Amino acid sequence: MADGDRVPIADNDALAHETGADASAPLDERAMAEVSRMAEALVFASAQPVTEKLLAERLPQGTPVRAVMEKLRADYAARGVNLVRVEDAWAFRTADDLSFLMSREAVDQKKLSRAALEVLAIIAYHQPVTRAEMEEIRGVETSKGTLDTLMETGWVRLRGRRRTPGRPVTYGTTPSFLDHFGLEELRDLPGMDELKGAGLLSSRMPSNFSMPTPLSSPDELTEDEDPLTDIDLEELGLLTPRPEDD
Repeated sequence: MADGDRVPIADNDALAHETGADASAPLDERAMAEVSRMAEALVFASAQPVTEKLLAERLPQGTPVRAVMEKLRADYAARGVNLVRVEDAWAFRTADDLSFLMSREAVDQKKLSRAALEVLAIIAYHQPVTRAEMEEIRGVETSKGTLDTLMETGWVRLRGRRRTPGRPVTYGTTPSFLDHFGLEELRDLPGMDELKGAGLLSSRMPSNFSMPTPLSSPDELTEDEDPLTDIDLEELGLLTPRPEDD
């Protein structure tokens, strides 16, 4: 079989019957071992974290995906490679205590400025947040260049438009942000004292600056947000206009 060929999944129902994967009952030891091997292979072969939705589509019908992945995570906990969860996706990562063994041959990513780190922290905790709201929180202007830099890292994205006059764009974080900082979900973000200790917040932040509870579902738009349309993306320079038909 060629490397790029996909394993057929047409026989999932039969395999589910064979392995005992039934949504109404927990898997027996043999069935759990078999679906664990499948899940392990899927995550190992992917360059990006694999979502539980994709795992559910590829594994035998009725497989309790979260239970399978949590068991795999426990199995890998003491190994040199750990299985980690990023929101609703899973990926293999080098164990934290062995990171010193890894030689850094790749070019280091450009370090973010203090202003960019502050803006990133505000977006992470206050999302969805507009540029004007960031400036109100920080007490200083937030340049477009700072936001562009954060978007280039892949840690920040455009979410939608606020349902207020002018329909300002709202910003939020991405799964890559969680993955880079070793977080499973936004609720794992550190507190204000930890951020200041890590140099992510400066002493010049307003005294009334607070850390709200992050969104539990960061991918879902809030009631005061509209989704971005193709017209919005064209206006923001993120979508090439299609030529007019002759």
